[in-house]
Amino acid sequence: MNFESFYIAFHDPIWVAVLTTALFFPVRQLIWVLYVRKKQKAQTTVSDDEKKVLKKRATFTSLLLCVVFSYLYVIQVFN
Repeated sequence: MNFESFYIAFHDPIWVAVLTTALFFPVRQLIWVLYVRKKQKAQTTVSDDEKKVLKKRATFTSLLLCVVFSYLYVIQVFN
């Protein structure tokens, strides 16, 4: 198996995965903080259970956002 042909075939998915991983954690934290602050405006305190629900919501949103952004970025830059 030629490594060069393997790299050319999987070049884009590898870079999409790397960029998604690099962006996921900071974006999730940012979105979670925004969700919690929005919830705090509506009510004075936010319970730990509500924070867990908001963390799951932020995880899903950031994963979707990072994958789409990474894919579009790799397509634009590398092709």
